[in-house]
Amino acid sequence: MSRRQAAPRHRPHPRAWAELLRLPALFTVPGDALAGAAATGERPGPRTLLGIGASLCLYEAGMVLNDWADQEEDARERPHRPLPSGRVRPASALLAAGTLTAAGLALAARAGRPALAVATPLAATVWAYDLALKHTPAGPAAMAAARALDLLLGAAATTGRTRPALPSAALLASHTLAVTTVSRGETTGSSPAPPLAALTATALLTHLLTNTPADRSATPSAAPPTAAGAPAPRHGTLRRLVRDALTTAGPRRSTPDDRPHHHAVRTALGAAYALTAGRPYWHAALNPSPPLVQRAVGGGVRATIPLQAALAARSGAPGTALLIAALAPPARRTARRVSIT
Repeated sequence: MSRRQAAPRHRPHPRAWAELLRLPALFTVPGDALAGAAATGERPGPRTLLGIGASLCLYEAGMVLNDWADQEEDARERPHRPLPSGRVRPASALLAAGTLTAAGLALAARAGRPALAVATPLAATVWAYDLALKHTPAGPAAMAAARALDLLLGAAATTGRTRPALPSAALLASHTLAVTTVSRGETTGSSPAPPLAALTATALLTHLLTNTPADRSATPSAAPPTAAGAPAPRHGTLRRLVRDALTTAGPRRSTPDDRPHHHAVRTALGAAYALTAGRPYWHAALNPSPPLVQRAVGGGVRATIPLQAALAARSGAPGTALLIAALAPPARRTARRVSIT
C-alpha cells in the first residue's frame, strides 16, 4: 500500500511543473525584449523573436533553480510546493534548469554575437542569484540586474546595440529592485517600510514614464535643457539623474510624442502600471502580514507588463506597447489557476 501511495510522487502531473515554472510570470518576459527593441528605434524582427526565446528559457531556468536551491526552506514554510511535496524530483528540476540555460544561450547565439554577449552574463546572474546571492543584501540588486540585462538582450538581438536601451533598462531594474525587496517578507511578513518604499518607487517611475519627454535624437554630450532652455540645475536627486539619462541616451530617432494618440497610450499604460502595483503595495504597508505581502509581490510582478508597455510607448512605439499590454489578460487568467509567486 505504501509503495502504491509513493509512486505518484515521482510521476509529476503537468500542474506540478506549471507551479514549478510559475507559468503566469512567463507572460512578463516577452515585454523585456520588445521594450528593448522599441528603445533602439527598430521594429521587432526574427532576431527579436530569438531574443524572446532566449529570455523565456533563461527566466524559466531561474524559476526552477530557485525552488531547487530553496528545498529546505520550502519544506518548512511552503511544503505544498512541487519539490518538498515530492511531486517533482529534485534531480529532474536541476536537469531542467541546466537544459533551459543551455537552450537560452543557444537561441541567443543564433541571434548574433551581441545577443550572446548579453545572454551570458544574464545566465550567470540568474545562477548566482539562486545559488548564492538570494538571501544576502545583494539579492535584490542581482535580480534587478537580471531584468535589466533581459531588456538589453532584446535590444542586442534586434540591432546589435544596447546603449539606446540603457534608460529603459534602468527603469525596469528600479521596479524589479522594489518588488524583490518586498518579496523577502512573503513567508514571514514584513515591516511597513519595504511596501512603502516600493509604493514611492512606483509613484516616481509613473511620473517619469508619463511626464518626461519622449526619446528623441539627442547627442550624449549635450546637457539636457530645462523647460526654459537653460542647462538643468546640478542637484543630485535620483529624479534628475534618471531624467537626464532618459533625455540623453534615448533612441536616435524622432518620436513625435506630441501626437495625441501617442500621449494617450503612454498615459493610460502608466496609469495601469501605477494601479496594478500601487494598490497591493498600499494594502501591504497598512498590514504587512504574509498574505498581503504575497499579494503585493504578485501585483508587482503583474505590473511588469504595463511597465514594459509604457516603456515601449515612451520610445515612440505605440503598436509594440499595445502588443505587450495584450499579454496582461492571459497572465491574469493563468494566475487564477497557478500561483505567480
